[in-house]
Amino acid sequence: MLNSTISIKLKQRINKLDSQDYDNIECWQIVEAFNKAQVEWCRRQLHGLNIVKEGDEQSTRRKDDLQVLLFNNQLSLIDKKDYFSGDIPKNYLQFKRVDVFACKDCCEDRRMTVYLSEEGNLNQLLRDKSKKPSFDWAETFVTLINNKVHIYTNNEFEIAKADLTYYRQPIKIQIQGCIDPYTNLESLVEVQSEFKDDIIEIIIDEAVSILAGDIESPVQYPRGSQTAERNN
Repeated sequence: MLNSTISIKLKQRINKLDSQDYDNIECWQIVEAFNKAQVEWCRRQLHGLNIVKEGDEQSTRRKDDLQVLLFNNQLSLIDKKDYFSGDIPKNYLQFKRVDVFACKDCCEDRRMTVYLSEEGNLNQLLRDKSKKPSFDWAETFVTLINNKVHIYTNNEFEIAKADLTYYRQPIKIQIQGCIDPYTNLESLVEVQSEFKDDIIEIIIDEAVSILAGDIESPVQYPRGSQTAERNN
């Protein structure tokens, strides 16, 4: 869907399509509201806060809607003896999995089963014989801390390769010639939404409720919010 269409739909639903009063919606407000609505919609789908309580990949619709945000990135690792550390990408939104290939002595690289664990339980996990990293059992765990992924080895094996699969932040739309509210610079290019048109329609309703709240429009606010939730 073109940004011009998104703008028209937003103004129409907030009843400002042909308004000349002080509540005219500027292009930067449309960009900011739509991009904010994208993030809110994504977080709600991933967490499952919707009518049918579905989170990511719990239904065919969720898999289909969110697959565009799934991204795979090879981690550049630093050996810290007991664990390997890799930076979380800047466009990271939510963890999905880590694929680890471990090596030891002259053995071939082995694909490990990796669990996401809590940093607070680290000491207990390293001492527990059934949960600590093991090359023989091809199991280990990772934690997330300070925008880094820590892959634990307990100094028993090396890591040949590790890939982080995650949900990334949605691409922010930009309207050419409009001041970008995130950089305060004029947008030189037109950046369209990456979502399908049916999802954009829902995000528009979400953006309408945001804009309605900003301009204190009590009628459009609940309509946009309820419509967005009902169509999830």
